[in-house]
Amino acid sequence: MDVNYLMNSLWVMVSAVLVIFMIGGFIMLEAGSTRMKNAGHIAGKTIFTFGLASLVFWAVGFGFIFGDNANFFVGLSNFFYGGAELDLALNSSVFFLFQLAFSGIAITIALGGFAERAKLSVYLIFTVLFSALVYPVVAHWIWGGGWLAEHGKQDFAGSTVVHLTGAMAAFAATILLKPRIGKYNKDGSANNIYGHNQVFTALGVLILWVGWFGFNAGSTVSVDAGFFGFVALNTNLAAGAGAVAALIISWVVLGKSDIPTILNGALAGLVAITASCAFVDTWAAVVIGFVAGILVFYSARFFEKRKIDDPIFALSVHGAAGVWGTLSTGFFATPELATVGKPGLFYGGGLEQLGVQAMGVGVSGLYAFVVSFAILAIVKKVIGGLRVTEEEEIMGLDVSEHGSYGYPEVFLTSENQKVSS
Repeated sequence: MDVNYLMNSLWVMVSAVLVIFMIGGFIMLEAGSTRMKNAGHIAGKTIFTFGLASLVFWAVGFGFIFGDNANFFVGLSNFFYGGAELDLALNSSVFFLFQLAFSGIAITIALGGFAERAKLSVYLIFTVLFSALVYPVVAHWIWGGGWLAEHGKQDFAGSTVVHLTGAMAAFAATILLKPRIGKYNKDGSANNIYGHNQVFTALGVLILWVGWFGFNAGSTVSVDAGFFGFVALNTNLAAGAGAVAALIISWVVLGKSDIPTILNGALAGLVAITASCAFVDTWAAVVIGFVAGILVFYSARFFEKRKIDDPIFALSVHGAAGVWGTLSTGFFATPELATVGKPGLFYGGGLEQLGVQAMGVGVSGLYAFVVSFAILAIVKKVIGGLRVTEEEEIMGLDVSEHGSYGYPEVFLTSENQKVSS
């Protein structure tokens, strides 16, 4: 068997494992960024919804993205994928698993907008429908040879396909679910609802940062010329620049180097470089990450002032940074690296590629938002509401949805003390 085929397969398999392990990063990030009474729920529902999304991707998602007999909207074959070899330079089952991991990340991002107030049943229903009707459609348009691909849309590893799509679904959820109890006062001012463990959040960010090497560098799906190393370098530089920029802007505006902002800055840099990591020079990766670090700070403040309660900052980290990252190739893509589309504005390409990028952002984001909103609105009508009761929300979803605490020693000791007193 061809050595290059085997090496490609091994590299992409390792990358798939890294991307799947990012689910662990999201568990730590979301649990740490929210309150202790919901930590077990967040961990459990994240594992379960990834498993559910995997089954949906196997049944229909892969076929809608990469199937033959495609139209401008979706592909129409390879449903219930059984391991058949495709015309690829690596093992097809490995490629399938790699793509499945991306689908799992997209729904995990989307469900961040539901945090601390949605019914478990809503998570489950939305996971099935998003994984079948939202993510695969956008992915086909850009990665599966759809109409945006024909226009030369540049999105190497998914600033639009994964991150913006997930963020727009989260946006629909935050609007329909409305803010958490206690987030806003009657005069419209916002209260900080602090996450219970910044160490968890930081560890989650680090796991995501490491996993991103599979996410971006793995998207080369090849070991040829070691190009994945260049992609990884750009990825790391953008993350570092995003963290530094977020630290600086928070220090300047707030007078303190805010830890959640720094962590969001690193993630924003990673999200932003995801579209362009294979198309831009290293200096541009630093610029892209730095701008993302500043953007995420102001975006979070923008949404909070408009009473959009986004507990894990999905709209800012994955949405605003995803938009910027997708547009950035229209500025910085070089003639040597632009294997898809055309060079950016700063390399003599004019406004054409920037226009394609803007069109892709607009259409993909609008589709993800409208369909996600419609799904949730219908679910709300059918099951009688998306949100747990006020009593259940105050109690915490660990107990109200699962009947046990994520931190039993803390809560049970507290309850025993109340009884004994």
